[in-house]
Amino acid sequence: MANVTPEDRRTDSGIEVRPVYDAHDLEGFDEAALLGEPGAYPYTRGVQPTMYRGRLWTMRQYAGFGTAEATNERFKFLLGAGQTGLSCAFDLPTQMGYDADHPRAEGEVGKVGVAISSLEDMRLLLAGLPLDEVTTSMTINSTASTLLLLYQLVGEDQGVTGDRLRGTIQNDILKEYVARGTYIYPPRPSMRLIVDTFAYCAVEMPNWNTISISGYHIREAGSTAVQEVAFTLANGVAYVEAALAAGLVLDDFAPRLSFFFNAHNNLFEEVAKYRAARRLWATIMRDRFGATDPKSLMLRFHTQTGGSTLTAQQPENNIVRVTVQALAAALGGTQSLHTNGFDEALGLPTERAAKLALRTQQVLGFESGVADTVDPLAGSYYVESLTNEVERLARVYLEAIDAQGGAVAAIESRYMQNEIETAAYEFAKAVDRGDKVVVGVNRFSETASTKADVFPVNVEQQRDQVARVTALKSSRDAHAVRAALIDVATAARGSANLLYPMKVALSSRATLGEVADVLRTEFGVYQPG
Repeated sequence: MANVTPEDRRTDSGIEVRPVYDAHDLEGFDEAALLGEPGAYPYTRGVQPTMYRGRLWTMRQYAGFGTAEATNERFKFLLGAGQTGLSCAFDLPTQMGYDADHPRAEGEVGKVGVAISSLEDMRLLLAGLPLDEVTTSMTINSTASTLLLLYQLVGEDQGVTGDRLRGTIQNDILKEYVARGTYIYPPRPSMRLIVDTFAYCAVEMPNWNTISISGYHIREAGSTAVQEVAFTLANGVAYVEAALAAGLVLDDFAPRLSFFFNAHNNLFEEVAKYRAARRLWATIMRDRFGATDPKSLMLRFHTQTGGSTLTAQQPENNIVRVTVQALAAALGGTQSLHTNGFDEALGLPTERAAKLALRTQQVLGFESGVADTVDPLAGSYYVESLTNEVERLARVYLEAIDAQGGAVAAIESRYMQNEIETAAYEFAKAVDRGDKVVVGVNRFSETASTKADVFPVNVEQQRDQVARVTALKSSRDAHAVRAALIDVATAARGSANLLYPMKVALSSRATLGEVADVLRTEFGVYQPG
């Protein structure tokens, strides 16, 4: 095992960490220009003047498994425990545009998220939840527009109009090609679907966040903190450019853009990462695109603690990891936060683990003092130096991506993918060598296995979901469904906004898979090179 000397200390992004920092490390640092005041450009210190003194971050725990009824029960359990916002995970068939009765869905229905195939499923998922009061985040990408429309239709069932619905869809397809893999269509028609969603929500659901541009999955795939910032913002630039090319007005859609970042274990680099990302995005939106609405310049973001950092060995250690990561998110000024369950390296979080994860946030928010002052680490020689260096290195990546023609071109050439794969390989080698310590894995390990409760997969729930979809398809007005799906196909071949005919089809009881199949026919299916 290699001995780490003071000269060898580096952050996860490879930034050298010196033994001591002082004022000389910030020579030439224009405090007024690069920091500003909280709630003012360039938002380094936070997007609100009072931050958590005014209101704590939203405690938005991620949940979803089995059927809509089972997930509805978990939602109510978490709300009863003090959660302040909903966050929904969908199973792989739903993410990939397959109904529960499709042959490719077999064995995956409800396994890593909730199965949603139809309007009936969405009604069951949201039963008894006041959609005019709660905000809901849906982690969904290729089929994001479909899930959004189903949510809107349930809101209308409740008498809640679209302008009163609040929440977020992830809707970030570019990172799927780079890091995650739940894509359906090729990049360019996928971008059209996203822009149509921007335009639709500007009119129909103006308080909905139309995209959560995600660095989380980029980091989970093995990127460094710097790459997470750079590639996420590069994707954000691509979405803005696509929307402008489609004729949308910048300050009409930009205020509803949001972001989603990871939180890993290197506390100070993570804090610096969030601060640098805010400053970079504000500068890009003002200087590159000419945004004038202050809300267009604000990088508002959700944070989730790092799933890839959790270990199956000694899983209780994950409670400490999650606490450190959540502290980084709070010190960095996140707007909402999900804390992982300590048992998630073994399976879906049990109720006990989910409640403890929520309690972790509550202890931080109400007992630690982290919320008492805005940007508690501002002025730290070390943190400000790290913030500057993360920003500088991220700009180098952004310039390289621009030189290739932007994020879509950089994805098509596999530039981003190759950079992430290289970083992941280097990290794995460091762990293997012992240079990077993972407690309980390559140091302080134990031969005895640790027993932990594992979330059970309910096979009967999967069968029930298949039966429900089958019954729906046999009981509806097949002629009305066919006619509505033909209208979706016609819109896909033209330039009309796709979400309007999609909404009609879904309200006619067309399924998520049927809508996706129409778009597969018209757009094709992405085949990675």
